[in-house]
Amino acid sequence: MKFYYSNSFILGACLAASLFLGGAMTALGAEAPIHIEANRMTSTEKTNSVVFTGDVDAKQGDVRIRSDEMTVFYTAAAAENPKDKKETKKTAQQVEKLICIGNVELTRGEWLGTSKKMVYLSKERQVILTDNAKAWQGQNMVSGDKIIYYLDEGRSEVIGNKTSTTLGESDGGKKKPSRVNMTIMQN
Repeated sequence: MKFYYSNSFILGACLAASLFLGGAMTALGAEAPIHIEANRMTSTEKTNSVVFTGDVDAKQGDVRIRSDEMTVFYTAAAAENPKDKKETKKTAQQVEKLICIGNVELTRGEWLGTSKKMVYLSKERQVILTDNAKAWQGQNMVSGDKIIYYLDEGRSEVIGNKTSTTLGESDGGKKKPSRVNMTIMQN
């Protein structure tokens, strides 16, 4: 792989993205290379983050994430045991979380999740879709205020809004909690 820009800029961005996608997707059984495309990438060492903007498309194996913007937050930690004492300690980066905003799509096999915002939590191994969250498994669809996708288990949890919403005057201005909705297509 050739680097044409600042080594720390590209290295930080590539490692952060690789660790996120590699860590999340390798646990899913994907050993394929990771490929990320975006119109722009900005790496900020001070905040340990990398921001990809403009038609972001990240793929590895059967997992694909698309969004308008993807921010990867990572921590840097020195390797504890260099192979020999003359070797300089290497810095390893661990992804803490990832935030995608705008036109978010997460696909894995037949599972498709969409929303306006997605948060990936590395330690919990969860993807959380919010703001118009919907998920499809084949032809079946479910929607709610929040969908939590558990990567290691391959399962999702859909949550309706706990707060109430006010209905229009035609409904007497009553408050009604939002609910989980599901459509099951039968063959």
